[in-house]
Amino acid sequence: MSQKAQRRAYFISDRTGITSESLGEALLNQFDNIDFKRRTYPFIDTPEKARTLITHIQEEVEQDGIERALIFSSIVDSEVRALIRTCPAFHIDFYDTFIDALEAELHTEARRVVGMTHGLHDTERYDKRMEAVNFTLNHDDGISDKELKKADVILVGVSRSGKTPTCLYLALQYGIRAANYPLTPEDLESTDLPRMLKPYRDKLFGLTIDCERLQQIRSERRPDSSYASASTCNREVSVAEEIFHRHRIPFLSSTHKSVEELSASILQASGLKRRF
Repeated sequence: MSQKAQRRAYFISDRTGITSESLGEALLNQFDNIDFKRRTYPFIDTPEKARTLITHIQEEVEQDGIERALIFSSIVDSEVRALIRTCPAFHIDFYDTFIDALEAELHTEARRVVGMTHGLHDTERYDKRMEAVNFTLNHDDGISDKELKKADVILVGVSRSGKTPTCLYLALQYGIRAANYPLTPEDLESTDLPRMLKPYRDKLFGLTIDCERLQQIRSERRPDSSYASASTCNREVSVAEEIFHRHRIPFLSSTHKSVEELSASILQASGLKRRF
């Protein structure tokens, strides 16, 4: 089996780096025959920081002795952007790529203000996100049914099927008040709905997972335990899916889906909309 080619990929931004990282990753994920060494550098917002970073990138690439680096950048300041482009690398500049074309189409100049994407310039939008996150944290793993009626969605599934990270992603990215309920061994003694969930049947959404993957995840957490045994995982997943079918609860498998994919699928299936 031949070894994968290696390249360095740098995501550079004058703010958090989320934009350049997300768009860059979406492109790199199409090349699974290459092993990318990824680095993200946020808050590169002065010429001094840019020069220091360029030197660092050159040293890393020379030390590796592999092909030139890839740079994905989202930088507003024209001087800093120009400096980054002097680094000997293959560049994809998201501002250069899109802003000029948009200005031409919209017949107006862009503000070119740093921090408009992930900065705290819209406090109402930010407050909605934080309210959703707090709700999700307060209703994680069936902690409480207090104000559960305010939930937009309640994820149900066996332990370690991906409920908590999916709920947090829904809250943070979409402002969705997402609660979750773990099906306990006691709940799985029958295919009836747990008492806490019965009033909210129309808000339930199930998560399932392949038994082998569940066993692997649980073994990392509690090795050589009954909780992580193949028989326990098989039985719990089987009964959970019976519950979903019996009560007509829509459900998805988290086995091969990221939280991003799960969240988008849940929104689409349940008809929920972004709250901000």
